[in-house]
Amino acid sequence: MNLLPNAPLTETRKRIVPPRTTSPTVPTVRAAAPPLAPGALPGLGHAAALLRDPLGFLGSLARLGGVVRIRLGPRTVCVVTDARLVHTLLVALAHDCPRGAVQDTLRTAFGDGLLMSEGQAHRDRRRIIQPVFGPDRMAGYLTVMHQVTEERAGRWRPGQILDVAAEMNHLALEIVTRSLFGARLSEDATLAFHRALPDLVKGQIVQSLYPHPAFARLPLPVNRRFDAAVRVLNRVVDQAVNGPAGTARPDRNRGSLPALLRAATDPATGRPLTEADVRSEAITMFGAGTETVSTTLTWLLDELLRHPEVEARVLAELDEHLPAGTTPTPEALGRLVYTRSVTQEAVRLHAPNAFLMRTAQVPVDLGPYRIPAGTELLYSLTALHRDPVRYDDPLSFRPERWQDGGRLGRPSFLPFGAGKHKCIGEAFAWAELTVAAAAILRRWRPVAVPGSHAREVVWTTVQAQGLRVRLAPRTQPAAVAEGPARTEVVNRPLPAGCPFTGTAATTAVPAPRPSAALRAAADRHADWTVRHGLLAPAELPGYRAYALHELIGHAFPRARGTELDLLVDVLGWFTVLDDRFDGPPGRRPAEAHALVDPLISALDGDVRPATPDDRLLTAWRELWQRQSESASPAWRARAAGEWRACLATFPAEAEHRARGTVPSLGLADTMRLRRHGSCLYPFMNILERVHGADAPAALHAEPALHRLRANTADAATLINDLYSLEREERQTAAAFNTVLTLQRIRGCTRSRAVRAVRARVVRLRQENEELRRDLGRRHPAGRWYLDGTRELVAGVQAWTSTSDRYLVPGGRGR
Repeated sequence: MNLLPNAPLTETRKRIVPPRTTSPTVPTVRAAAPPLAPGALPGLGHAAALLRDPLGFLGSLARLGGVVRIRLGPRTVCVVTDARLVHTLLVALAHDCPRGAVQDTLRTAFGDGLLMSEGQAHRDRRRIIQPVFGPDRMAGYLTVMHQVTEERAGRWRPGQILDVAAEMNHLALEIVTRSLFGARLSEDATLAFHRALPDLVKGQIVQSLYPHPAFARLPLPVNRRFDAAVRVLNRVVDQAVNGPAGTARPDRNRGSLPALLRAATDPATGRPLTEADVRSEAITMFGAGTETVSTTLTWLLDELLRHPEVEARVLAELDEHLPAGTTPTPEALGRLVYTRSVTQEAVRLHAPNAFLMRTAQVPVDLGPYRIPAGTELLYSLTALHRDPVRYDDPLSFRPERWQDGGRLGRPSFLPFGAGKHKCIGEAFAWAELTVAAAAILRRWRPVAVPGSHAREVVWTTVQAQGLRVRLAPRTQPAAVAEGPARTEVVNRPLPAGCPFTGTAATTAVPAPRPSAALRAAADRHADWTVRHGLLAPAELPGYRAYALHELIGHAFPRARGTELDLLVDVLGWFTVLDDRFDGPPGRRPAEAHALVDPLISALDGDVRPATPDDRLLTAWRELWQRQSESASPAWRARAAGEWRACLATFPAEAEHRARGTVPSLGLADTMRLRRHGSCLYPFMNILERVHGADAPAALHAEPALHRLRANTADAATLINDLYSLEREERQTAAAFNTVLTLQRIRGCTRSRAVRAVRARVVRLRQENEELRRDLGRRHPAGRWYLDGTRELVAGVQAWTSTSDRYLVPGGRGR
């Protein structure tokens, strides 16, 4: 909750600061002058280097000493580069080194409140405000934080593109307004606040660099914008403090910050605080409680996007200690040990303070250095937290560095300052980061828009700009569930003498989401097939009887919104393609190649114009684009390769039929064709698309995972073969079905072949459970993927046992 204004100097990338192999240079003579940084330019000094790459320049100074002099035009500034000396500056020397020029420029906007005051005035004001952030208030704040985030996230929509920085800024402002002020800002006031803040902080930076304070009174454009921003911020704060114009003051919110301030007296005068005092503290809380938290939330989401294994562990911990639908409590947050490590690492790596300043009012000693009176002292928490002497591999996001205490702590870690000016709202800020991130991640799975990432833009804060995500629902929240219950039980009879179970019992199949959501997806898919010319309207009734949406519903229970639509469309498209090969292309290799080769070429980026008759190709190009958008290069390459293998089975099967070689195929050859031709490998890849991130690369490199994927494809294929057996027996073309293959090569009866296939499915499932246990133990971040392969097989069985896809008129059991 430090006030970290964000007037930008430049955009920069994180860069490696050359490591110090020894401690900072220590002069042999006590009270020596700090060394002067090389590279000063005539007239400009080091200003050009600071403006060009603030973090790189400040980080590089640590090699020269714990305090280093730089020149900014005619001014000499001492940069404190050592964390322990910064701690000394903020604690032991706090009285002698009050706030510096950068903060002084904000007096016009913030007055002489907690942020700007010093000495006894600061201590008195801090005592007045401290009860607002007392431990007894935290439970109430957590409830408001959770409610505000749920409400705002509940207004987002599947597929929506979100500007993360802007949205987090709005969220943080709303949390502060409702938590501390018990008020709600109008939308106009909220937008005005966000538009004014950049002009405020730009003016702050520019005015702090003026050679004389009188320049701030000149009618320069930057000064006029700064003054206008101050007026806007005061109007917004007045609305939060006093309510809309013409309404009574909200002093009925007796626990709010304004009510507390109005009930207090000034210890120096014995009089009540003035309305100017109330406004000063209010605007401080608005600025401090919005900018830094929203920036850190943006960086946190960016890091989780790039580290899905970390996100998976956070979600698992939330499931254990803060179940969905529960209001967070201080005790629950205390149990989120790993999540706290993640937020600490985000704050360390992306400490919002690019630089802050103090001024030595008297001569002081700072470590071995003598600092003359009047010297401005600058320090960068961002640079300190990336110091390779203090932090191993400092530019890597490694939450585990905090899990054993990491041998880290003050004075190395100073995100909220230290000493008497330490941020009064530190506990509030940590709680807000955790509660807001938890509520967002439980409801939504953000997927980075291609070409979008968070960029470091440095003003006095290190901004995260440019991150845009597409929203995919992660779960169906109870508050918006369709119908009276979140799940339904679909009771549909299995065929008598079910070929898989061998029984005639009726099985209750649990539907993974409200049926209304699946029916809506089925309706959208029907429109999609007609729009692309894949089916005529008259063909829809028979096609819809297949209930393909129910297969997706069972096999992908967490798919929602655009992901659900994509899965149903892909499965429907593949079904239409598969049915096409029941006709002539299934027996004529040339026609099969003419149909499939353009589909394979599309995976390689072939965009040659399609003819009006190439409806499958046109639809396929759209589907491949929808599958691969936002995907990593590794995912795209893997998915494209497995789609090629899948599509290539159609001409291969046509070749066997044309040559009459189907009866001579052995079980291994049949299984290889069926394994890839059943589309299971591509759908295992779409598990990652639905999740929003690749399974860990180390997991993909495991031979055991390759075995599990093959077993998954085989088990689902064999289940499909059992239920499609009657239909395929009646086809005129030779069928690739493992039951029929077993009958041929073993010379056994149909029932014995069915029993053998059923037994094989059982063995595959047992082997996969052993593989999951082993892989899950070694790759816990990939458990969601391992579990998804199990759900895929279970979904195929649930659907094939109930769908009309394999219904044979007059067949057995019907």
